[in-house]
Amino acid sequence: MLPTDAAGAPLSPPISGPPANGAETIVRSSPMPPLSASYLRFDDLRMHCAHPHWQLDPNVNVFFNSSLSEHGAEQFRTLRSRLYQLRGTQTLRTLLVTSSVPGEGKTFVTSNLAQAIVRQPERRVLMIDADLRCSRLHVPLGAPTNPGLTDYLRGVADEMAVIQHGQEGNLCFIPGGNEVTNPSELLSNGRLKTLLDRVTPVFDWVILDSPPCLPVADASVLADLVDGILMIVRAASTPAETAQRACQELRGRNLIGVVLNAVEEAVGYGSYYYAGYGYGYGRQSEKSSQK
Repeated sequence: MLPTDAAGAPLSPPISGPPANGAETIVRSSPMPPLSASYLRFDDLRMHCAHPHWQLDPNVNVFFNSSLSEHGAEQFRTLRSRLYQLRGTQTLRTLLVTSSVPGEGKTFVTSNLAQAIVRQPERRVLMIDADLRCSRLHVPLGAPTNPGLTDYLRGVADEMAVIQHGQEGNLCFIPGGNEVTNPSELLSNGRLKTLLDRVTPVFDWVILDSPPCLPVADASVLADLVDGILMIVRAASTPAETAQRACQELRGRNLIGVVLNAVEEAVGYGSYYYAGYGYGYGRQSEKSSQK
């Protein structure tokens, strides 16, 4: 049984760096203090991880631009509430955000959903850019791209070196890292599962931004490592048959819902138009999940 902190929350096993890989330079964090030698606390992680200066882009962060419509921020609050409702009926702590094809807004949704959660008191979120073919999650944060996930998976950086905390609050981030030629193999080598097992107890949510389902197999690999999956569909852009094929690719995994992106407000439709983005949500129906 894992020990607990003063509030009764479980503590994570210790974080240690993976072994060196050939002659490459190993990026390691500062040593953990003796107090946390056995188990990791969030305050220890925040103290010893990387602390770059983030420059958030207000054009894609709905909570940091007062000139934008409030509808976008409210839709993310609604999505946040729905996720907590689902958590009441199932284990839901690690979440994969994916889409059928590129350009549907999954990175935008990942970033703003994380911001919506950490705006609640004492909520802690770790975002992971697991799209190793086209890492973009650092852009809305204005964060460095490396060292990141590829460097950890290759064994040339430890967990504390790749986890960033760059703003006030409880949001942390692992960028994609240096470019690699074998992303599928890295995601399948077992190190990502080890990373998730170690950091998940420290955070309320761990949200992974994934490659699209249909062009490559990476999303299917990642889907086996998480508790739930959100599918992003772009309105008036993604053909229905394409979205259905993506759902079929994830058959047998816990597809918990769909976020409809870029929906213009229309009479009687009930979605919202927000600076070019709108959000809807819908639980995957039993009928569609069996197609």
